[in-house]
Amino acid sequence: MEGFSYSDIFATKGMEYVIIIAFLALLIPFWVVLNKQVKVNKQIQRALGFLSASILKIPQGLFYSQNHTWMYMEKSGAAKVGLDDLLMHITGEVKFSQLKNPGEMIKKGDLLTEIEQNGKLLRILSPVSGRITDINSVLNESPGLLNEDPYGQGWIYKIKPTNWIADVKTCYFAEEATSWSTKELERFKDFLAVTMQNHSPEPSMVILQDGGELSDHSLSSLPNEIWKDFENEFLSFNRS
Repeated sequence: MEGFSYSDIFATKGMEYVIIIAFLALLIPFWVVLNKQVKVNKQIQRALGFLSASILKIPQGLFYSQNHTWMYMEKSGAAKVGLDDLLMHITGEVKFSQLKNPGEMIKKGDLLTEIEQNGKLLRILSPVSGRITDINSVLNESPGLLNEDPYGQGWIYKIKPTNWIADVKTCYFAEEATSWSTKELERFKDFLAVTMQNHSPEPSMVILQDGGELSDHSLSSLPNEIWKDFENEFLSFNRS
């Protein structure tokens, strides 16, 4: 037929098709890896969306130590000592170990107690020097009070201070405590991003940089290695 010409599109577009096929061949394994990472992300997504500074309890009449313990001087001269609300939101329900007895002396920075959850431990150091006068034995039967009422029935020890003024000088009080707790929550988010990258071969584990909030008890689903990192970073007096 006059005016009609035939073009073999496979001959003229052959290279383009080869490139497309090669691209798809590379895309498939990438999709498989991405899908695997999405599954990992879904597990960690449980740690996103619920914990914010606005729900933290921060009574203004207490002294808050940098290792997430609090102190309150009673009329008797003994100081009640407990664990702050942020720590309890991060860990979830834990059990309390009685490591000290009434009459024993302790120095600031000495091991005061341990809290445990499914075999994972955090060591709690004393925020004050003095003599142990009482222990909250109710916690042995009702450990949930640590979470439910950390500043009331959830206190852990009473200590008669020997150097109270010096010990509370480094603590946070009133509005300063509120500001510090908010900064600690943000610091915990950054900590999770770094430590999960260190303990997982999956780069997708670093997902807390997008500003997402955390859920209650976000530490409870993480392995013991991250608990140890958390202890060193948040519960020590020797961090920089």
